[in-house]
Amino acid sequence: MDRRHFLKSGSQLALLAAGLRQARADSLPVHSEHAGHAAAATPAGSVPLLPRGERLPALTPLANQSALDGQFVAQLEAAPLPVALWDDARRTTFWAYNASVPGPLIELWEGDEVDIAFSNRLPQPTSVHWHGLPVPPDQDGGPHNTVAPGETRHYRFTLPEGCAGSYWYHPHPHGHTAEQAFRGLAGALLVRSRNDPLRHLPEKLLVLSDLKLDADGQIAANDMADLHDGREGQFVLINGAWQPQITLARGERQRWRLWNATSARIIKLALPAHEVHLVGTDGGLITAPRLIDSITLSPGERAELVVTGRFAAGQPAGLQSQPYERGKRMHAEQEQDETLAEVVEHGVRPTPVLPAQLRDIAALGTPGWRRRIVLSENMGDPRAPFLINGRGYDMNRIDGTGVAGRIEEWEVVADAHMDHPFHVHGTQFQVLARSVDGIWEDEPFLAWRDVVNVPAGQMVRLRFVQALPGLRMYHCHILEHEDQGMMAQIDFLPG
Repeated sequence: MDRRHFLKSGSQLALLAAGLRQARADSLPVHSEHAGHAAAATPAGSVPLLPRGERLPALTPLANQSALDGQFVAQLEAAPLPVALWDDARRTTFWAYNASVPGPLIELWEGDEVDIAFSNRLPQPTSVHWHGLPVPPDQDGGPHNTVAPGETRHYRFTLPEGCAGSYWYHPHPHGHTAEQAFRGLAGALLVRSRNDPLRHLPEKLLVLSDLKLDADGQIAANDMADLHDGREGQFVLINGAWQPQITLARGERQRWRLWNATSARIIKLALPAHEVHLVGTDGGLITAPRLIDSITLSPGERAELVVTGRFAAGQPAGLQSQPYERGKRMHAEQEQDETLAEVVEHGVRPTPVLPAQLRDIAALGTPGWRRRIVLSENMGDPRAPFLINGRGYDMNRIDGTGVAGRIEEWEVVADAHMDHPFHVHGTQFQVLARSVDGIWEDEPFLAWRDVVNVPAGQMVRLRFVQALPGLRMYHCHILEHEDQGMMAQIDFLPG
């Protein structure tokens, strides 16, 4: 039933721990309200627990240096960041944007002209990929446009009308993406609309990541199991905090925006004690709210939910991660529910109206071109273990050509024993249908997405248009798989 009926949204990156908002090398140790009894170490030789139970940290906003309406000018820097995770002398070194893990929240408006100066203070080349945004190819931060250590470049683009949604940014240098992500480089990005039908609801922003530490409290390197299955850490964090508290009044409606910013973890989320409506996917609002029991986000996916506080008796009040099997071979699958955040009852409030209609989404018409994209595994060849259409990624090879402005229909096949979340750069797509046990089932509603999970042995049919000409990437969003070859590129020619 999971693969047939649960929504999947979903990607990348290890952000980091116990409320490290703007933490610096000389910062005081991180504390929480419950740190005194929750930060005890696990048995000798294993990883010490993080503090838990603090209030959900707010994301630090990236300051706009422009005073002009319709312009966003800012500075972003990637650099090492030693952080105190425990109340002792230990420091764990992350790689962070603007000394914040997760990176600063970038809030933009439809129509904004954006100019972000990015500086690389890392020992590796890097880039900033504006995941899901309709930006020109040379501004997209792909592997062909990296920034060398010590250098600065400007990312400049204008946001079109109609692109409001929950996006994010992260590195994309080929061969280094996974490491830079699990060391902490990722941040949330919002594009807002001045005609938002849900602007009356209070917002909660939840960036989900996971953290893998070694016994010394340092970020662990990937081992062979991580390279095969994709990396999952011991700690699932929300806004850099482990098991934080979220306040919600009985009867209150809140708008939750969720990002799966993990490297490889597919997360099935549920709030059993509350009423939950899906209202948005990667590319913004859907046409109408949909009452759901759970939602499954694969790496890179996002979702917007309206959560109404009910606190139903006999049900866990918190945000639950429920078991989901994604076909791992070298790590155990999750076998029971786990609490990612406590939801604490905070008074009683009236329940505002949830609009019956959110926005119009027109179905894309007859495609001008069809393609079949096969994701496969070749574990017998360590040089090319993950493939697209039988080939590992080659930065100097063009894997196909298209035409900007033409509707494309792709059938994406997971000829594999693992699920593979599939991402296309530079645009949003509509999922038309999914195969379940060899039978095609139509997608029940229209939505804009840029990541879709393709379960092992199954297929997804989707349509999209690339509005701008140029080179675009498509790949698995399990970062270890992407780095090891499950990526390709297509050149869209002027229409």
